[in-house]
Amino acid sequence: MRAYWGNCINPVRAGVVALTEIFVLSASLTIGFAPSAQALPSFARQTGQPCGTCHTDFPALTPYGRRFKLLGYTTGGGEFRTNPFSSQIARDARAEYDKMMGYVKSLPPQAPSSKPEEDKDWVPPVSMMAIVGYTHTQADLGTLIGPSDPYSQNNNVVLSPFSAFWGGAITDHVGAFAQVTYNAIGPGPSADPFDRHTWTWDNTDVRYANTAHIGPLDMIYGITANNNPTVQDVWNTTPAWSFPYAVSNIFGPQYPGTVMEGAFAAHVGGVGAYTFINDLLYLELTGYKTLGFSAQNDLGTDPFGAPGQLGGISPYWRVALEPHWGRHTLMVGAFGGQFDVHPWVDSSFQTWSTAVFPQTDRFTDVGFDTQYQYQGDNWWLTLRGSYIREYQQLDATFANGLGPNGPTNANDTLNSLKLQGSIAYGADNRVVFTGQYFSNWGTADAGLYGTDPNTGIALTPNTNGWTAEIAYIPFGAGKMIGWPWFNARIGLQYTYYNKLNGTTVNASDNNTLFLHAWFAM
Repeated sequence: MRAYWGNCINPVRAGVVALTEIFVLSASLTIGFAPSAQALPSFARQTGQPCGTCHTDFPALTPYGRRFKLLGYTTGGGEFRTNPFSSQIARDARAEYDKMMGYVKSLPPQAPSSKPEEDKDWVPPVSMMAIVGYTHTQADLGTLIGPSDPYSQNNNVVLSPFSAFWGGAITDHVGAFAQVTYNAIGPGPSADPFDRHTWTWDNTDVRYANTAHIGPLDMIYGITANNNPTVQDVWNTTPAWSFPYAVSNIFGPQYPGTVMEGAFAAHVGGVGAYTFINDLLYLELTGYKTLGFSAQNDLGTDPFGAPGQLGGISPYWRVALEPHWGRHTLMVGAFGGQFDVHPWVDSSFQTWSTAVFPQTDRFTDVGFDTQYQYQGDNWWLTLRGSYIREYQQLDATFANGLGPNGPTNANDTLNSLKLQGSIAYGADNRVVFTGQYFSNWGTADAGLYGTDPNTGIALTPNTNGWTAEIAYIPFGAGKMIGWPWFNARIGLQYTYYNKLNGTTVNASDNNTLFLHAWFAM
């Protein structure tokens, strides 16, 4: 789940008028507010760095940006005080940060602050974000849009969503990326007829980070507390921060996903430890537990949005090697987790029951990923690949025959593959071209995926297609009027389905055009 692009507020029927409104709004904000397009303006204020230092795209990270996150969002260097308790330690941390990065010399030189840290003003690291998007599907949405929906059958313009963030240092060694999001009710019936969750906590990662020297080892080490497996990861290959970075809430991706791909995002809490050794080897182990039913409700999360409740603590592990030489950076890694899930007895809440079955479904996910980045004089090339294989031992849902969507097999598999390439050209007036091939395949299961209407043969989750996007970031490296308080990203995205749930018949009806403007302040 990537809740930060959330659901929507009042949609307006559109055609040409809709496109015009978005471009006019985008142009007026780009010219009038002079955005600089940091992932969060609060990070820009804290570090004094422009967008292109930490991001090839928004929010895809550079090597520099990855180390900022590994150091717990605490690095300073800007004109504002790092945190209310700042001392010279913050500046020392920045020196250590730069020391660990031999390629930092390729960055534009930064003028030192004219004030000592203790004499700077402190501004709370608070930011806000909103996305306005236009969605067009190849076929009308049909039964997805009910008679009482405020949405049209096609060509919807939606402000989706509004988020507030705490993004930055809390102390010299503790920092956070914490998000609260407004999600209006989406199209179609809710699984819970009484569900009216709108404000919810969203992607959250609170860290303690420090550095150490043990013999020949230089390391960053830390503790992460977060609410979404992989949200703490610093590479854009694992699910939480993978491409596409913004999707339509009217009609998002249609293919089935593994549990690792967001099934328990914002439904769990996890604590883990990590280390990055000699600027090369990353190791992490984190444990997750489902939050109580009332706690999820209090945080604005619909408990029935997850497949059930986790039994005990679910482990998540991560290992990655990131060698870098000259302008080249390569990462080869693996990750995985095991989730024992007690399914809901009545996820519709028609019986007012919050009970779960005593048996569990076990989902074991193992993933492999890689990323290559090259920094040119005025451009970035990034190639990414990820593969997740999920083993499903469906003891609970198979034994209890859970309705029309229950499995007909006791054991299934599901595979998820993504191959992506992007070129970010230009520093200021950066244009980013991204293309991604996606493919999911697995065991045929009539209960989960239905049957072919002509042959009666059980369908599979086999789905594949392409997503292409062109994005414009008005100011990648420079600082215009208003920096570092505003930023923007304008994107045009198209998703094409060659196959959906095992068949090519009508798969292209799901093809989606999504034009959006992403503003942060």
